[in-house]
Amino acid sequence: MKVKKSTGERIFQVFNYIFLTIITLVCLYPMWHVAVASFSNSNRLMSHTGFLLKPLGFSVQAYIKVFENPMILKGYLNTLFILITGVILDLILTSLAAYFFSRKNVLFKKPLMLMIMFTMFFSGGTIPFYLTLRDLHMIDSRWGLIIPFMISTYNMIIMRTSFEAIPESLTEAARIDGAGHITILMKIILPLSKAILAVMVLYYGVSIWNGWFWATAILRDREKYPLQVVLREILISNDSQGMNAGAVGDAEAIAQSIRYATIMVATVPILLVYPFLQKYFASGVMIGAVKE
Repeated sequence: MKVKKSTGERIFQVFNYIFLTIITLVCLYPMWHVAVASFSNSNRLMSHTGFLLKPLGFSVQAYIKVFENPMILKGYLNTLFILITGVILDLILTSLAAYFFSRKNVLFKKPLMLMIMFTMFFSGGTIPFYLTLRDLHMIDSRWGLIIPFMISTYNMIIMRTSFEAIPESLTEAARIDGAGHITILMKIILPLSKAILAVMVLYYGVSIWNGWFWATAILRDREKYPLQVVLREILISNDSQGMNAGAVGDAEAIAQSIRYATIMVATVPILLVYPFLQKYFASGVMIGAVKE
């Protein structure tokens, strides 16, 4: 039976739709502006003021210049190495830690958890952290961007909570059959936790992809720069001036278009990952499990 909504409920629903539509447009417009500007004619773009809703002319000259820059490809390769290696190691360590803290009757479980949570709010600081990396010979090494950041306390707590929701009867049945902790984790816990694993991949992946601060702090060799550091040089250090050699038009206008194109090249790949992981967000961690 369809319930008839009151006038107040209808007004509230209309207000919600309007408000959420405005918020969505406000969030999407900056990305749309960058995308449209990257395909616009450089000179017309420089003289344009106000909102930009469609390309001013059509030109891929900026993208040609971006992909002619050898540092873009090197930045991509370095970022992919850090991303793939980092996410794999992050998932392994986070899963092991979350499994440990999700088990019952663990000795000193609460004190250990409190010590780990302490690191969420207090740290040794940037300079001591840098000195530690130096003493571990991780300066000017891509491993310095992977090993020190292999586990996040926040992500570990999220995964631990997900593991705790899995019925204890499943692990007890596995123990009766002679399964050890590694077998239980690999064949029971993780297969039932695809949703949280997808979330972890996205969290760690976005964090690694967007990371630039420590890369600029510890890397000396430009050949090891990740993509975001290359992008930072182009956007802040005016490095795009060297990319517009031979281009027809005002140098500053072309440099501006190159900046927009570089932002798109650096942003779109990580945005394309979400549709492939979206289905796991909607599914629960209890798929296939015994309900108690």
